[in-house]
Amino acid sequence: MKKGIVYRSTGSWYTVQSEGVFYECRIKGKLRLKGIKSTNPVAVGDWVYFEVDSHANANEGNITKIEERQNYIVRKSVNLSKQTHIIASNIDQVFLIVTLNNPPTFPAFIDRFLVTAEAYQIPAIILFNKIDTYSKLELEEITLLQKTYENIGYSTYLISAIQDEGIEKVKELMQDKVSMFSGHSGVGKSTLVNAISPSLDLKTAAISKQHQQGMHTTTFAEMFALSNGIKIIDTPGIKGFGVVDMLPEEIGNYFPEFYVRKSNCKFHNCIHVNEPNCAVIESVEKGEIAFSRYSSYTQMMEEDSPYRN
Repeated sequence: MKKGIVYRSTGSWYTVQSEGVFYECRIKGKLRLKGIKSTNPVAVGDWVYFEVDSHANANEGNITKIEERQNYIVRKSVNLSKQTHIIASNIDQVFLIVTLNNPPTFPAFIDRFLVTAEAYQIPAIILFNKIDTYSKLELEEITLLQKTYENIGYSTYLISAIQDEGIEKVKELMQDKVSMFSGHSGVGKSTLVNAISPSLDLKTAAISKQHQQGMHTTTFAEMFALSNGIKIIDTPGIKGFGVVDMLPEEIGNYFPEFYVRKSNCKFHNCIHVNEPNCAVIESVEKGEIAFSRYSSYTQMMEEDSPYRN
């Protein structure tokens, strides 16, 4: 029996590294019957136990057990709405890569992602990429977005993966940590990974001009180990980010600026929608909470939100 960490998942096969050797592993049937509601019972970042298959290639094996996860980040499965998809596990921090346009990243998407990271206790950092492509007016818009999230307590950075701007700072933040990169297709995740470690030479693709969306160049999550203890988990681009496993009354707890004010609401079970003397609504009216954040919150409270998927 060997213990290793999952570096890559392609659906039916998992690349597991154990003591410097990579093994191609499959899951033993019984693992699938443990009531895991996700479409992928094993995720990149998982620590697993496996047996080397004596009847096959020396570097093939069967996963028999998954070690309990420190944390993980999930989204709704695209095709099976009642199931979830675990993007990655055992993450020290997540970088959400945002572009103002080409393709556009809307605040509602950013906020849904941040809520999920808060719920699973994963520190999130926002990287505004492609700053070399923006006009003065667009840079001002990004500055306002930065202030919105920095006022809440999130770290934000302006970077250009193409021009190598801000990359050293990102490397510094990643030292001795497992970092997940996420964002829409086309925001420059793979380009950024290449800027951090050119030897990886990940595939990149141009933006679709017709739809202003990125082409999917990463089709599955994969971990890469670099120098300085840096581990990167590169993930497929995601269009929507539906939150899962959250009751409506819990969602506000994952908006830090709501949570610090909830004790000032008249009702202890206030959900900040239409209750009287709600400290959160009052703060929105005073401009102390960004209206875009409150708008994201109300969308998430509605079952028919266009961002659910």
